[in-house]
Amino acid sequence: MRPVVIRCALAVALMALTSAVSAEESAVRIGALDAVLTTPAGVERPPVALLIAGSGSTDRDGNGPQLKPATLKKLAEQLAARGIASLRYDKRGARGWKAEFGRPEDFRFKDYVGDAAALVDFLRGRFARIVLVGHSEGGLVAILTARRTPVDRLVLLASSARRQGDLLKAQLEKKLPAAKMEPVAKAIDAIMAGQVVDPAPSELPIAPSMQPGIGSAFAEDPIDPLKQLTIPTLIVGGARDSQIPRLDMVALAAAAPAAKTLWLPDMNHVLVDVANEDENLSSYNDPDRPLDPDMVEAVAVFIAGASPR
Repeated sequence: MRPVVIRCALAVALMALTSAVSAEESAVRIGALDAVLTTPAGVERPPVALLIAGSGSTDRDGNGPQLKPATLKKLAEQLAARGIASLRYDKRGARGWKAEFGRPEDFRFKDYVGDAAALVDFLRGRFARIVLVGHSEGGLVAILTARRTPVDRLVLLASSARRQGDLLKAQLEKKLPAAKMEPVAKAIDAIMAGQVVDPAPSELPIAPSMQPGIGSAFAEDPIDPLKQLTIPTLIVGGARDSQIPRLDMVALAAAAPAAKTLWLPDMNHVLVDVANEDENLSSYNDPDRPLDPDMVEAVAVFIAGASPR
């Protein structure tokens, strides 16, 4: 346990040191999206990272209704301390659904991509470089956004290589007995195929009206669009991630053979170091737990590094 304790102590010390570097935060609204722009003080035309949150009603800080790890807020602070600006934003549905988004049942996954592309347009011309940083489901949004609009670099943090419907089935198979899993798997496959399952199994409580939108997310495959990207890419995963196994990082790296990869032995899904399952679970509601310092450093160096071209 001694190396883990020492590493955590170093991470806390690093957080305290870098937090002393001044940064400016300003609330901005782009279309119907509320966001926070963080800029390092005294840095002229820094690179900027568009931080794209994971699944669910996740807000600009990386928090949801139940889980509040503040993943994106901590990352923005750490990037600013290293001279890198960032824009983080409330996803559709975070902090309430707005009338400007239309009816919730009309939502489709492409709307997330359109939102991210609009934010890239807002940033364009203001900064030295635009980098998409997607966490979890945000990695898929980042890949599809990079296919839609020009950006300079791409970072995938704890992101899946599988369609979300397939990933969900793999996750549920670990929790449900076979008798209950069979109808759930069939329902997920049907929703992925664009069908409406009514009633849905009790273990998959998705209202029929919301299934087309969720199905549009379930069916998106990250591999083919990632193969078509030629921009510098960084892929980061962690051995303590109970949601995304290493095989996903391997598959992403195979789809982007020129990408840099980083596998961290103690990092979990919310990008912090944990030593056991108790720490893993508690970290999802610990906004003060520092991010993995090696992940932060690798992301910062990649964003700010000289262009390979």
